Amino acid sequence: MRLIRFVIVALIGGLALNLNAQEAAQPTVDLTTKLNEQNPAVTPAPVSPELPELSQLDEIFKQISLGKTADEFRMHVEWRRLRNEVANNPEVIAAKNAAESARTDLEKRERLREYYKVYYAHMKALTNRPEIKAGLEDMKDKHIALADQNRVRPSPSPSPSPSAATTPATAAEDNERPSPAPAAAASPSPSAEDNNY
Repeated sequence: MRLIRFVIVALIGGLALNLNAQEAAQPTVDLTTKLNEQNPAVTPAPVSPELPELSQLDEIFKQISLGKTADEFRMHVEWRRLRNEVANNPEVIAAKNAAESARTDLEKRERLREYYKVYYAHMKALTNRPEIKAGLEDMKDKHIALADQNRVRPSPSPSPSPSAATTPATAAEDNERPSPAPAAAASPSPSAEDNNY
């Protein structure tokens, strides 16, 4: 009995909810005019100040230094881009192959210097920014300096060395100086250094 009463109450409650439901609009009804009637005065968005375009912003940030680390990173990125463009150049490939096929160490160092000159000349031709060109020139000088072996055989330098331009007076002084080796061999007594232990 209780179950029957519960079912009847549920049916009456369900019908009451359906009676209060909103009816669907007919397809011929225009809903946009009703929206315009409800919100008649729509304020326009405030006009923003003139903003620069994206390309102008890129140029501004390229010119502004963001710090030493950021400048080095920017230079490295540009160097990698130029290196990739120059890598397949026939003149650069020929210079690299010539350097690798050198038979002697001296010949290889000379050819490496020529390779780096050709390599960086092509890179500098591809860029028009002065800070990149200055960075490439610095990198070229560092790479060429790696080919120097001043302890084995001095590399050619652009300025004449002071030892090459000896005067007759300095040559005569060199001949007058005694050699340290015969003086050390002539002393039969032990030195003070030998007695320290």
